[in-house]
Amino acid sequence: MKLPRDPAPQDFTWPGGKRLALSIVVNVEEGAESRIDEGDRGPEPVDELGVTLKKPIRMYGNETNYQYGINRGAPRVLKLLDEAGVNATWTACGLALEKAPWLAEAIVARGDEPCNHGYKWAFTAFMNEEAEAEFIRKGTESIEKTCGRKPAGWLSRYLHSDATRRLLKEQGYFYHMDDYSDDFPFWDQVEMKDGHHEPMVILPYAIDSNDMKFWLDPSFTPNMWLDYATRTFDWLRTEAAEEGARMMSIGLHLRIIGRPGRIAALRDFLSYVTGHDDVWITTREAIARHFAENVQPG
Repeated sequence: MKLPRDPAPQDFTWPGGKRLALSIVVNVEEGAESRIDEGDRGPEPVDELGVTLKKPIRMYGNETNYQYGINRGAPRVLKLLDEAGVNATWTACGLALEKAPWLAEAIVARGDEPCNHGYKWAFTAFMNEEAEAEFIRKGTESIEKTCGRKPAGWLSRYLHSDATRRLLKEQGYFYHMDDYSDDFPFWDQVEMKDGHHEPMVILPYAIDSNDMKFWLDPSFTPNMWLDYATRTFDWLRTEAAEEGARMMSIGLHLRIIGRPGRIAALRDFLSYVTGHDDVWITTREAIARHFAENVQPG
């Protein structure tokens, strides 16, 4: 039986000869969710209680639930990242950082990476091509204004269109992370409007290790998340040493992991992974650029 080839070239290593790269992704969506008072047709349907409304009325409670992520969640996450001495990628909605400029300043001061998660936390898959291109551009300009630099990567809200990667290439994006197919980066050949193809780094993300599980399953506990995250780390670290280089992604949300009953799980995870000196904990942009410098487009 012929198995799929290992995703990493046999001689590939991350800087310092390390075989596992760890990407900590902090999503910043709070303040960019759907809100009737900001002209959206309905309130944000994603909340911790799982409440959905047929009538388009304001959900004040959910708005404040999101705001908690900025008020209390963000300071807790920043404190733990500082204590661990690690960098992160912040997949941020432009509007969210416009409303919390202090957070944009903190991201920049840490030397972290701002990644474009759209201007608002909205689905681009249902936009026409012109609207999607403008939506990406608006997020780019917003993040450049608050963070002082253009983002290099893009993450959609769950869904993207057939045109997304081409639109990202046209706007100068270096990597795309709407992919869950592997534990290592790869190249995609993006077809441009004139028919020629251009390479783009695809940096796979992960849903299974994402803290959104706390909202999706009320029985999911911080200890369960910590156990799953550390098991993922241990397996990939062993596999990287024995078979080929790997990368791991952890997805966090300020309004979710930032709660007092959950934040200790992040503290314990960071304490565990930083206890291993053979792992490169860095931003997604750094991972993408090291990959591109050492692996030729296929």
